[in-house]
Amino acid sequence: MTIAVDQSTRRETTSSASYPKFLSQPTACLVFADGTVIYGHGLGAVGEAVGELCFNTAMTGYQEILTDPSYAGQIITFTFPHIGNVGANPDDIETANLAATSGVRGCVLRADITAPSNYRAAQHFNDWLKARGIIAITNVDTRALTALIREKGMANVMIAHHSAGQFDLNALREQAASWPGLVGMDLAKEVTCAQSYSWDEKRWDWATGYQTLQQPEFHVVALDFGIKRNILRCLASVGCRVTVVPATTSAETVLAYEPDGVFLSNGPGDPAATGRYAVPEIRKLIEAGLPIFGICLGHQMLALALGAKTEKMHQGHHGANHPVKDFTTNKVEITSMNHGFTVSRESLPESVAETHISLFDGSNCGIRLKDRPVFSVQYHPEASPGPQDSHYLFERFVDFMRG
Repeated sequence: MTIAVDQSTRRETTSSASYPKFLSQPTACLVFADGTVIYGHGLGAVGEAVGELCFNTAMTGYQEILTDPSYAGQIITFTFPHIGNVGANPDDIETANLAATSGVRGCVLRADITAPSNYRAAQHFNDWLKARGIIAITNVDTRALTALIREKGMANVMIAHHSAGQFDLNALREQAASWPGLVGMDLAKEVTCAQSYSWDEKRWDWATGYQTLQQPEFHVVALDFGIKRNILRCLASVGCRVTVVPATTSAETVLAYEPDGVFLSNGPGDPAATGRYAVPEIRKLIEAGLPIFGICLGHQMLALALGAKTEKMHQGHHGANHPVKDFTTNKVEITSMNHGFTVSRESLPESVAETHISLFDGSNCGIRLKDRPVFSVQYHPEASPGPQDSHYLFERFVDFMRG
């Protein structure tokens, strides 16, 4: 699909889709490195940002998505048209490191944001975007944009929002073209915690809200590569007191906490780049014989530590409707995913068993070490799209520690 830009009318035309027609001058745009320009109406923060353009197919959870540190360096296109209609609230923020932003660069919406219509709403979604510094563009044909990403892959783009609607398109295009992209980029250091801290808050309950773990059975040290709060809650809910440590923490420091198990968190960027300093420490932790559980980026870096390789995906997996086959239970789970890199199945050594695969494209979604209590999955079991199809993984981790 090709998109041509008519500079005289400042409206885009396309050979295979009908884009919105604006009654007035647009106030936001997406500028691709190849010169493609898509106009819309600006919302959220005012300014410019560069990032990798991806799409997310989830119908709910937009606030959790936009605060997931795994999206650092990316601009999210929501394929579901109605985003923001239940407002925003402080409980649905996934960034555990509240001193930093999640790292997402912007978002693309189809429909205008409506007034919030939910009893939990504490803030209008547009005001929330402004407060978090997230640039948004609306009135975009996100289905056509998704088709473009599926065809050409995740492109580097500039998102710009200026109330006067004046854009230096050449400068924006040059910035998009000069941005190096996520390959080779270590973003975990941008979203990790600055110092260690403890966590004992459990999952939300309809009747009681969030509760505190009173009598922990185990102590887990979590390496924070961009950890989500609900992962920490899931660990607490199965009896684990968690000590969260920065991404650059050494294995010796982790072991000094005398943990019962080690958790490798999700996070953004290229796993090979983060792995330059994390993988040698993960290998030491494996040799120490502790139970280890990894999710997303943690899964990828565990695979690297075990001798496998990772590679960039064409369009990535982003959404809450991804079916995964678990060979250990012979069941299919509906999972939430957010990754642009994947573990190469062909590179898995003999000592590693593949435990999960995607039923969309057959890519690897889980591994385990055959002779040690070490395992990981590519997807997010804490996100509960199933809704509880994957919670057994936290129980499995506890069983390893108990055993």
